[in-house]
Amino acid sequence: MQRTDLLKIAKTYGDPVYVYDSEKIISQFHRLTNAFKGVKKLQLNYAAKALSNITILRLMNSLGSGLDTVSIQEVRLGLLAGFKPSDIIYTPNGVSLEEIEEASALGVRINIDNLSILEQFGSKHPNVPVCIRINPHVMAGGNSNISVGHIDSKFGISIHQIPHLLRIVKLTNMNVNGIHMHTGSDILDIDVFLYASEILFETAKNFDNLEFIDFGSGFKVPYKDGDIETNVEELGSKLTQRFNAFCKEYGRELTLAFEPGKFLVSEAGFFLAKVNVVKQTTSTVFASVDSGFNHLIRPMLYGATHFIENISNPNGRERYYSVVGYICETDTFASNKRIKEISEGDILCFRNAGAYCFTMASNYNSRYRPAEVLWHEGKAILIRERETFEDLIKNQVDVKELFAPAPEKATAK
Repeated sequence: MQRTDLLKIAKTYGDPVYVYDSEKIISQFHRLTNAFKGVKKLQLNYAAKALSNITILRLMNSLGSGLDTVSIQEVRLGLLAGFKPSDIIYTPNGVSLEEIEEASALGVRINIDNLSILEQFGSKHPNVPVCIRINPHVMAGGNSNISVGHIDSKFGISIHQIPHLLRIVKLTNMNVNGIHMHTGSDILDIDVFLYASEILFETAKNFDNLEFIDFGSGFKVPYKDGDIETNVEELGSKLTQRFNAFCKEYGRELTLAFEPGKFLVSEAGFFLAKVNVVKQTTSTVFASVDSGFNHLIRPMLYGATHFIENISNPNGRERYYSVVGYICETDTFASNKRIKEISEGDILCFRNAGAYCFTMASNYNSRYRPAEVLWHEGKAILIRERETFEDLIKNQVDVKELFAPAPEKATAK
């Protein structure tokens, strides 16, 4: 996408606005599949939680991707987007047995990550194939909030509980057709990932009827020019060799599965926001935009870095700015960053805004969530309308008869 395209989108659809480049999503999908071209059976299941707009889901379906879901709502979105139930895997955490049974009734594949639900589900539905999520006790990921495979994580069944797991499987006579792990997001060290994979291979030997092994995802993408990223080509070469060797040892060809989310959509996303005020204090120059962590919470929640550029003044001289939002508390996108000189009314572009950005947006401060636009084959296509005041109060119940207006303003006595 060109800078002029983004400026035109901001003018046409208003700001703030999220923009997604379909060409980048497609190229990332092909890059990952090519990295594992040596595997006879490969299944990529797009992690819907990263960006769940139904048009994006339809794009993924058109590429031949499956879908990784974490809620019954995501399952239903996937079905609405045209995914076959057999191409959807449901990997919840801490949900009720009833929700898992609801997903199972829809025909999707089930992934269970705790012994309690495993025993309950296996006792009631021994003939329903189940994947089991293992916690390999490997610390990986760029932030403690997104590192999910360590010993203190709430995710997965501990490798130290394998004997208990096997006892449940034997007593219920349930059918285990898959083994799964996910160590965390923003993984850089391929050797750590391969080490965790060995734990998964060793665990897989306990089950005779496996159809697939799911290695999760968490591949790091670059957040700025020159930034480091996961070398998926090197990982593909090394893991393909080891996976194929394991399949021979196991006695049949299994499917190698991944559930990429951020890797596919992060770099495809742009968030555009207009500068309302340039404010100089005794120590800082603030650029205050018409947005906040209600629209893009990752910097405040994770300390995430989003490269910010002034697309209205690409040739200006660089100055130091702290980019902040309009939420009525600390609301900082970036502190003391070099950005081309900013004037009020300029449009700032936040890069890597495709994953876990709009999906985590809220109506905090009673603000509206922004529009979403897909840039596809040289055209801007609206895929979500900007919210209005009617959307804000849509599900509120205004019980007017409970409280009458005060006859006069209260005064101190």
